[in-house]
Amino acid sequence: MAKKALLTGCTGQDGSYLTEFLLSKGYEVHGIIRRSSSINTRRLDHLLFDGQREKVKRITLYHGDMIDSSNLNRILEQSQPDEIYNLAAQSHVRVSFDLPEYSAEVDAVGVLRILDAIKEMGLKVKFYQASTSELFGKAIEIPQTETTPFYPRSPYAVAKLFAYWIVKNYREAYNLFACNGILFNHESPRRGETFVTRKVTRGIVNIISKKQGCLYLGNLEAKRDWGYAPEFVELMWQMLQARKPDDFVIGTGESHSVKEFVREAFSYAGLDWKKYVRVDKRYLRPTETDYLISDSTKARKLLGWSPKIKFHDLIKIMMDADMRAAGLKPVGEGDKILSKKFPDRWWKID
Repeated sequence: MAKKALLTGCTGQDGSYLTEFLLSKGYEVHGIIRRSSSINTRRLDHLLFDGQREKVKRITLYHGDMIDSSNLNRILEQSQPDEIYNLAAQSHVRVSFDLPEYSAEVDAVGVLRILDAIKEMGLKVKFYQASTSELFGKAIEIPQTETTPFYPRSPYAVAKLFAYWIVKNYREAYNLFACNGILFNHESPRRGETFVTRKVTRGIVNIISKKQGCLYLGNLEAKRDWGYAPEFVELMWQMLQARKPDDFVIGTGESHSVKEFVREAFSYAGLDWKKYVRVDKRYLRPTETDYLISDSTKARKLLGWSPKIKFHDLIKIMMDADMRAAGLKPVGEGDKILSKKFPDRWWKID
């Protein structure tokens, strides 16, 4: 009998890639989506429907919300999963300053609701929590490992810190198989359009297409460790296949500034970024996270993982995908990188 996995946040970047990956492993996938007046499954439509838009019975979807305990309990009873991947979140750091209470309800208390349901229902299930490098915030040490002290710098990060510790607490108090994946930034052509990497690549395409004249951004000096999302979701699965539950830092081990990302992306398109980029104070955070870079030694040793796609490759892959989506001819280097490094890739071409 096929294993069953329940995914919250299945319509997001990571959720869609993880759904594809689990299906490739023969899983029966159950996903929770928020109810809205418009259809929001575009990242999953290639899996949900065949060419005639008829539903394909490979995925079961439920309407649900991380702030509704009774609903979550009912979904757990109906799906009876072997593994749970909690990817749902109010995940935009800047927005969390405007929606702090909602961010806490979803990103912090929502995790507690699921863990407590697992405990109360006596489910024999493995649980993965999508944690974040934003926990390190005002970094105490460089690079950051599993033992680096946390210093969150946003309501989003503070909420995620509660989630991190409640996972550890329930693991130790109730012997649950529960893991935290402290994932550093991971991007792809499916990244949300309000996140800086997609904002840059889509902005460049719009500039080329004469749809906008310039690109407004926030802090160009912030440094991040950027990896490729499809690789990172495989690590989520690997964590739940380990002999015992644990927490892992996942990243590339390289750090680059937003300005570097901007410069390389514009250069790839044959443009001078200085002519088009403007700093807008509206996009600055009240408290900034300046320098994040991972040390994933533990994951490399215990899980045997190392990233294939790093910063320079990532930009080319994302630029090619957005150019193609806009009807422009891609440069093609990103496609060559994917074909070379992932000849048997499980995810679909974006």
